Amino acid sequence: MPSIRFMPMDIVVTSETGASILETALAHDIDLEHACGGFCACTTCHVVVAEGVDSLTEMDFDEEDKLDEVEGVTLRSRLGCQARLGTEDIVVNVPPKPY
Repeated sequence: MPSIRFMPMDIVVTSETGASILETALAHDIDLEHACGGFCACTTCHVVVAEGVDSLTEMDFDEEDKLDEVEGVTLRSRLGCQARLGTEDIVVNVPPKPY
């Protein structure tokens, strides 16, 4: 089972292959905002994948389009509701919210 290290909280949890970053966070009581409920309708679950980006599912057009709206987007930015785990461990940075 792959693990996710959530930074800057430095919390490591395991998850099932195929689960989203958001689903994993919620299952382990990790605070990852998700205003739209995980339907790729907002950008509040934005994370930056520090390690293991190649183990995640590929980004689809809807996610890529939504990420264009994110302040501080990087080449390793993903929406937690859309990025699904492969078999390798990953590390994600949860950026501070700009409000």
